[in-house]
Amino acid sequence: MKADQTLTITDLHKSFVRGPEIISVLTGITMEVTSGEGIAIVGASGTGKSTFLHLLGGLEHPDRGTICYDGRDICTMNGRAIAAFRNEHIGFVFQFHFLLPEFSALENVMMPAFVSSKKSTETRQRALHLLEIVGLKDRITHKPGELSGGEQQRVAIARSLMMSPKVLLADEPTGDLDPTTGQKIIDLFSELKNTMGVTMIIATHNMELAKTMDRIMILKGGHLELFAQ
Repeated sequence: MKADQTLTITDLHKSFVRGPEIISVLTGITMEVTSGEGIAIVGASGTGKSTFLHLLGGLEHPDRGTICYDGRDICTMNGRAIAAFRNEHIGFVFQFHFLLPEFSALENVMMPAFVSSKKSTETRQRALHLLEIVGLKDRITHKPGELSGGEQQRVAIARSLMMSPKVLLADEPTGDLDPTTGQKIIDLFSELKNTMGVTMIIATHNMELAKTMDRIMILKGGHLELFAQ
């Protein structure tokens, strides 16, 4: 792996059994992602965009192939090891925020550090800093039920950055938001990419979001191809 490559995917395959059928979703994806690069994955519903991100995040296991972060193949890890690796090195933003309703915005952002048994003044300060970056410094004590949909997603984005991940994966992060709120999230992702230098891979139907990335790839027929704009 070259020094500037954060992620290398080789011959990735994934299929599902549905009744008597075997549905091939991904059929031999190979790609390299450079450190700090932003990649948008677009394609019709049902083509496997979410499945692809779930594989990259270690939430599902491929039928075959390798997914290497700085030379470490997560496909060879057991469940406990991959969970620890994901918490330390991969940030994940879902379409739905999955915040814990009984905890404040600040506590939700700090949760990945709690999972890693990192409880310190520095942890709290980083969480506060991230909430300020996403524009929620005045909402740190509010619980999810007291926040708007856009604010909840901003908390989720801050949480995904808590452990300073090498790669941020986002699955339809604007899909559950109205156009105005969605645009604010698009602007936020663009700002984070430009200021924090985190590698981003985003699955989206939103072409405005996709256009803020360095590459747009279309997932079609189990393969990824460069999208011709």
